[in-house]
Amino acid sequence: MSYSKIIGSITVLFFASLLLYACNQQSVLKEDFNCKEIFFNNLEVIKDIKGTFSVEFPTSWKTSVYTDEVQSSIYAADTTKQLTEAILLDVNYIYNSITISDIFKLKIEHENLSNKLIQKTAKEFSFLDKPSYYVVSIGKKGKYKYKSLQIFVHINKEKSLVVKAEIYGDSLVNQRLCKAITLIEKIKLEQ
Repeated sequence: MSYSKIIGSITVLFFASLLLYACNQQSVLKEDFNCKEIFFNNLEVIKDIKGTFSVEFPTSWKTSVYTDEVQSSIYAADTTKQLTEAILLDVNYIYNSITISDIFKLKIEHENLSNKLIQKTAKEFSFLDKPSYYVVSIGKKGKYKYKSLQIFVHINKEKSLVVKAEIYGDSLVNQRLCKAITLIEKIKLEQ
């Protein structure tokens, strides 16, 4: 075998290995919550009214959009299931900047405590290639156990994204949270 064929074969193997490694890398969220890969069928792209972001949700989910002068939102829920088996997602593009600081983190923790929620996990990370912060809180809402994942994304000095996943009940909580994360990771900023 000639030297150039050997180099060519090594190059192909290197790039194939690199591609395989990159495809197998989990996101921070999926890694932190021990999520396995989840695939959804029949997803539809939904854009907010102002055209600032899009999401993908199953076609069977009920979605609603809302906008005013300070935000543009898409809310979705799997209404084909009981509340204690469903996922609720709320994505808000806010025309106000979030600065992820110790004061901001304390404010979020205080808000959760005032809603009788206990903050279990919090972490700074990068989401949509932007500085971000997530918080997982647990508690009780009505007669149900409750878990929420809030993600705060600093888009720029004028805009932010706030995403919230809500899980009621105690059935398959982590699996539902992982499904929510899979859908959250399909958010695309349009501007």
